[in-house]
Order: sequence, then structure tokens, then C-alpha cells
Amino acid sequence: MSRGFVKEGDQEEAVIIPQRAPLPPGVVNYVTAAGYRQLTDEKEELLNELANIPKDNDTEHRRTMTLINGKLALLEERMASARIIELKDQPQDEVRFGATVEIQNGNKKLKFQITGIDEADVKKQKIAFIAPIAKAITGAKEGDTVSFRLGGKMSELKILKISYQ
Repeated sequence: MSRGFVKEGDQEEAVIIPQRAPLPPGVVNYVTAAGYRQLTDEKEELLNELANIPKDNDTEHRRTMTLINGKLALLEERMASARIIELKDQPQDEVRFGATVEIQNGNKKLKFQITGIDEADVKKQKIAFIAPIAKAITGAKEGDTVSFRLGGKMSELKILKISYQ
């Protein structure tokens, strides 16, 4: 039947599946072991949601199923491309992926861990390895000062401490 003969109220709105944080083309999807566990936990939660979708409303059931299956597909794609980096294998005296770094920026002291894209969370003091500040300090050692353009001006970042937890 032609869509011209369907009542306007009968048309379903398209399901919008939220995209994951983008990984730039050609960039390896590095994750910490903890970050990979987060992804597997997220998959378990989605599978649990999928198994427990209420079936009392066909339209809502179909929309929810489409949404969860879309999220699962994106998650599984991300998990398949993940390359787990063991923190114990990183050079302990150098800023690399997985490092927790304390830096001095003028009068401010900052502390954060360099993580994978999916585990990055500023509130938890975790930034993605592709973030400009992470790129700027990668390879630096304790005591090094690194120049970094912040808000249109150059800043000097001093590496105070590097640790791998």
C-alpha cells in the first residue's frame, strides 16, 4: 500500500541511535584493561535491557529493540577494534597511554589519566589519548616542561609525576 493512504498519526518517527565518541580515521582504538571491562559491562547491560523489553506495546517494543540493537552494533564494532594496552608494559618513567599524570600549568596543578576514547570522562579525571593536551605531553618525563597552546596562548606544562595504576 502506498504511504499516501496512511494516516499521519500512524507513521513512526525514526529511531535515532546515539553515536559513540568518534575515533579519527587511521587511529588505533587503544583501551586500558579497565576500559575494556567497561565495554563488556556495557554490553551485558544492553543485552539485559534487550531481554527485558516490555511487550505490551508493539510500536514501543520495536522502537526500543531497534535502539538497543543499534547501540549493540556500534559497541561490538568498537570492541572488535580495541587494542588493550597493559599498563605494566608501558615505560614507567615516561608519559604514555594509560599514565596518570600530575602537571603544573602556571599556578594550577592538574591530575588525570590518559585513556581510551570510550573511557574518557573529565569528571573522573580521565582524558582520551587523542586530546590535544595528552598528545602534547606524550613522551615527556618527570621534570620536563612542555609547551602547549591553550585558548590561543602558549602555556608551559611541567610534568610533576607519572604513575601507572
